[in-house]
Amino acid sequence: MSYLEKLLDGVEVEWRNLGDTSLFEIANNGRKPVKASLRIAGETPYYGANNIQDYVDGYTHDGEYVLIAEDGSASLENYSIQYATGKFWANNHVHVVRGKERVHSRFLYHYLCIVNFLPFLTGGGRAKLTKGQLIEIPVPIPCPDNPEKSLAIQSEIVRILDKFTALTAELTAELNMRKKQYNYYRDQLLSFKEGEVEWKTLGEVAVIGTGNHDTQDAIEHGKYIFYARGREPLKLNVFDFDETAIITAGDGAGVGKVFHYAKGKYALHQRAYRIVPNAFMNPRFVYHYITAYFFTYIQKASVSSSVTSLRRPMFLKFPIPVPPSEEQARIVEILDKFDTLTNSITEGLPREIELRQKQYEYYRDLLFSFPRPETASN
Repeated sequence: MSYLEKLLDGVEVEWRNLGDTSLFEIANNGRKPVKASLRIAGETPYYGANNIQDYVDGYTHDGEYVLIAEDGSASLENYSIQYATGKFWANNHVHVVRGKERVHSRFLYHYLCIVNFLPFLTGGGRAKLTKGQLIEIPVPIPCPDNPEKSLAIQSEIVRILDKFTALTAELTAELNMRKKQYNYYRDQLLSFKEGEVEWKTLGEVAVIGTGNHDTQDAIEHGKYIFYARGREPLKLNVFDFDETAIITAGDGAGVGKVFHYAKGKYALHQRAYRIVPNAFMNPRFVYHYITAYFFTYIQKASVSSSVTSLRRPMFLKFPIPVPPSEEQARIVEILDKFDTLTNSITEGLPREIELRQKQYEYYRDLLFSFPRPETASN
């Protein structure tokens, strides 16, 4: 029998609703929304439905609490649950809940992260978790007749799960640090003094064009990558090009922000652009330079405050430095290492974070696999 099996073997579980005032406290009365223009800057985190929105002076609560979105959750399927400690300010878009003497608030937090909230929401497209529905959410209480053992089990579950969340937090902090390093070295390496290198326009050093497919042409299990306008590529059974190119959206939310590095056979959307560098330009150098500076360029070149669509002339006129081939290769070698570490989902820190998150979710689901009565099913 494994350690986890021993921990939970024969444990009696009672399901109690969040409205049970002997076990839970709903501290909504202290909540107070404040418009951004009226907030006084300070060190207290100001919580909204999904995250910390600001840091303010004063506080509404002090202690360990679970914050459950009342409305405005970024995802209804993966409902917004936050954990706040110490002094904090809660606005009226979160329910403020904690366990009393017999319930570990951190245990409550980890459990609520796996709850399916959809059956408890009202309002359709403007979904809301009312207090009346909140108090109906069932929570498992192990060994309810033995408070000491119950807390011991809860604490051990918390200890196990917190190890995974702490590791994920460390990796995320390292990733953020590496991204800052990457941005620093990128700006240093891609900044050239006046007269140091030759400058050309992108139209002089690359072939620029679009594809001819529409999003509806995509096939779920197609043979070739299909670059559309979003961050995630699609699939098609035919290809348009066999080359090395930089791909970016011509309109939509990804304008000037989403770039793909294509190598080999691929299909292209009719409103996505391909940038194919000439022989004297290192494609990876062009990729790094465009991802660093193209968005700023189109913002300055646009007559409106927001850029929602790009036309070919904007690409053609984009200025780009042309250092010697050896210097391009040196810059690429350095920046590619940082790019792999900070962006690769197969070998970098994002991949490691994803694996640790999956481990956390696996053990969390295992540790909370208590038998459910029909009334407590989600």
